[in-house]
Amino acid sequence: MLFTDGIGGYDFAKDPAVVKYKGRYYLYYTAADFTSDGRIEKHIIGIAVSDDMENWEIIGRMNPVGAVEQKGLCAPGAIVIGDKLHLFYQSYGTGVNDSICHAVSTDGVNFERNKTNPIYRAGESWSSGRAIDADVVIFGGRLLLYIATRDKSGRVQMIGAGACDVNSDFSKDCWSEISAAPILKPELDWEKNCIEAAATICKDGRIYMFYGGAYNCEPQQIGVAVSQDGVNFTRLSDRPFFTNGSTGEWNSRESGHPYVFGDDDGRIWLFYQGCDDNSIWRLSKMEIAIENGKVSVLP
Repeated sequence: MLFTDGIGGYDFAKDPAVVKYKGRYYLYYTAADFTSDGRIEKHIIGIAVSDDMENWEIIGRMNPVGAVEQKGLCAPGAIVIGDKLHLFYQSYGTGVNDSICHAVSTDGVNFERNKTNPIYRAGESWSSGRAIDADVVIFGGRLLLYIATRDKSGRVQMIGAGACDVNSDFSKDCWSEISAAPILKPELDWEKNCIEAAATICKDGRIYMFYGGAYNCEPQQIGVAVSQDGVNFTRLSDRPFFTNGSTGEWNSRESGHPYVFGDDDGRIWLFYQGCDDNSIWRLSKMEIAIENGKVSVLP
């Protein structure tokens, strides 16, 4: 699978999120509106569907609505709860004021915004307050929200976390911060100054978190950590779980911004973005296994 969004004449698809909803696979991703000379005018969210996770049909766009989103929106995280599809995403283009928003859908295409948007920001006692790259997982009867933020200098990207009753409407007042400190921050050489794009899945009573280490095209590569409580994470290795490609390959400068999806049949898929020249962005996937505390790529 190699997917990109060519609407507007430029190949650009980043930040994948995949769910199965009403019998079909839905892919949400960062797309963009472009100016006539190829500059990004505004980030938006693209929507595609598939019956096999290989062949995708673009069926919609989620465009900015209201003052919070007016400069753009992107980096979705998706989850199905009951008969509704929930999308958590970030406002974009306002720097330190970028925050997490929420919307809900009953058809996968048309979304009703949460009236309290933005619903979540990082704690300003330990961070800049910015919150991007939403990912959610149900754990211990709560919906855990993982976000990326920066330190107060704006230099170091790291992961924060909040929680909400899974039966709530996910409005702003429902959320509480579960750690007044980063739960994961760059410490290894290959992570440089950035850990972002948390992608989580529950397996055997633990949360496995895949993440992008280093900023875009430095190169960004994918690491993995595990937690028994959703707050304290331990890396499974001091090396990347999945690296960027070789020179000339479509992902030579990045394999990053992961998203993990567990299908109904028990198979687990890791979606990610790749780039070879910092202008053409594509999405792909691989099948992985999580067994006995170990994570591996399947052939």
